[in-house]
Amino acid sequence: MHKKELGSKYKSLRASLSENEIEEKSLAIANKLLALPIWENTYFHIFLPIIEQKEVDTEVILHMLAGKDKEIIVSKSDFESRKMTHFLLTDATKIKKNDYNIPEPIDGIEIPTSKIEVVFVPLLAFDKKGNRVGYGKGFYDRFLSECNPETIKIGLSFFDAEELISDVNDDDIRLNYCVTPNAIFTF
Repeated sequence: MHKKELGSKYKSLRASLSENEIEEKSLAIANKLLALPIWENTYFHIFLPIIEQKEVDTEVILHMLAGKDKEIIVSKSDFESRKMTHFLLTDATKIKKNDYNIPEPIDGIEIPTSKIEVVFVPLLAFDKKGNRVGYGKGFYDRFLSECNPETIKIGLSFFDAEELISDVNDDDIRLNYCVTPNAIFTF
């Protein structure tokens, strides 16, 4: 299937999820993450969910990271340049929703991409080769291409893998893992 068709299909599937289902599935995903070989790392980049888009709720993951004394990094998006700036999440970080309902830090301690060791990646769909479908703006592909080759990229999805995304581009960055409530996909 093409990205556009997959995007529509999974937006619709997510829209049908209740708040309770999102909470349960998000918790199951967080628990599955404990089995991944990532916990020796220090710098973890995480997305703050767009509630209106019914994204995976990352609050439990945030608590896990804080409980393990990890450095937590969140981003701010610049829609003109389509780039993201990364900030250390601290108790003093003020979060505000932008025009697209994305919760973002207002400012803070900027962290270079080269320091980031693990990235939790939002997505609409993914395939069995580790390709993903996002919202089509390319923010994460740009960001992930700037990361070190060793940076671990982990998609978080409520749904299992599609067989194949048929219109993958050369500049699309593959995931290393995708975690769903039911499984860990390794690529």
